[in-house]
Amino acid sequence: MPSPTTRTPDDTPAGGALRAQLATLTTETFRPELADVDLLPTLEIARLMNAEDSLVAAAVAERLPLIAAAVDGIAERMARGGRLVYAGAGTAGRLGVLDASECPPTFNTAPGQVVGLIAGGPAAMSSAAEGAEDSRELAAADLDALRLTPDDAVVGISASGRTPYAVGAVAHARKQYGALTVGLSCNAGSALAAAADHGIEVVVGPEFLTGSTRLKSGTAQKLVLNMISTITMIRLGKTYGNLMVDVRASNEKLHARSHRIVSLATGADDATVERALGAAGGEVKNAILIILSDVDAPTADRLLTTADGHLREALAAAG
Repeated sequence: MPSPTTRTPDDTPAGGALRAQLATLTTETFRPELADVDLLPTLEIARLMNAEDSLVAAAVAERLPLIAAAVDGIAERMARGGRLVYAGAGTAGRLGVLDASECPPTFNTAPGQVVGLIAGGPAAMSSAAEGAEDSRELAAADLDALRLTPDDAVVGISASGRTPYAVGAVAHARKQYGALTVGLSCNAGSALAAAADHGIEVVVGPEFLTGSTRLKSGTAQKLVLNMISTITMIRLGKTYGNLMVDVRASNEKLHARSHRIVSLATGADDATVERALGAAGGEVKNAILIILSDVDAPTADRLLTTADGHLREALAAAG
C-alpha cells in the first residue's frame, strides 16, 4: 500500500483532470439501465449486445462522405508511391496492425506499403502496453523510423479521440513531413479529428460495458479500416470488379483461389486457366489478360506495366 505521503498517478492534479476529461466522453458514459446485466440470463445478455451492435453500421453510414474523401486522398498518394500507415494504442492499434497485415495476402502489396504501428511495439499485440499510449514522443519516434514523405498517409486511430500516441502521430506526420493525415475516433469534437486533415468521428454511443471500447467502438473502427484499405486498393487497380486479381498464390488454397478468379473473369475452361497461370508465373491479372486479349506473357506484362497495374486499362489497350 502507498504510504500516506505517496501520490499515485490518479492522485495527481493531472490524474484528476484526466478523470474529468474521460467523464465527458460518450464512449465512457455509464448506463444505469444495464447496472444489473450480470443478473440476466445468458440469452438475454446476448440479445442486448446484438441490439447494441446493430447500431454501429448506421453510425458509420453517417460518415461515408468523410471516409470517401479520406480514401481518395490516400489513394492519390499511394499511386505516387506513398504508404498507408496506421497508428494507435491498445485495441485501436491492434486493429490497425490487423488491417495492415491482411493487405499483402489479399492485395499483394509490397513490404512496407501498408504499415501498422502500435504503441509499445509488436509485443503490445499480445501483451498490454497501455502506458505507451501516453507518449506523443514515442509516436514521433516510430514515424521518424519510417522516414515519412509527403506522399505517405497516416491514420491515427483512437476510440476516445484523445490518446496521446494517436494524436501525436497525426500531428507529427502533418507538421514534420506534410503527410496526409486521418483521425478516426468514436467521440465528437475530438482532439484527434482536430489534428488531422480528415477527421472521421463515428459516434456509436456508450458501450455495453462502461468504457470497454473494444466493443462497439472497436467494431466501428474495423468497419472503417476495412473501407479505407479495400477501397484504396480498388482505386489502385488491385481488383477487377469484385475479384481479388492481385492475390498471390503462395499456398495450395491461394492457388485454387487464383484459378477460380481467372475462371470467373474469363469463363475459360480449367486447362486454359492452368496454362495461362503457368505462363504468367501465377500472376492472376496477367493470366486474365493472356486469355481475354489472346496475347503472350511478355505482352501481358508490358501492357499491365504501362497501365500501372490496372487490368481494365490494359485490356482496353490490348484492343
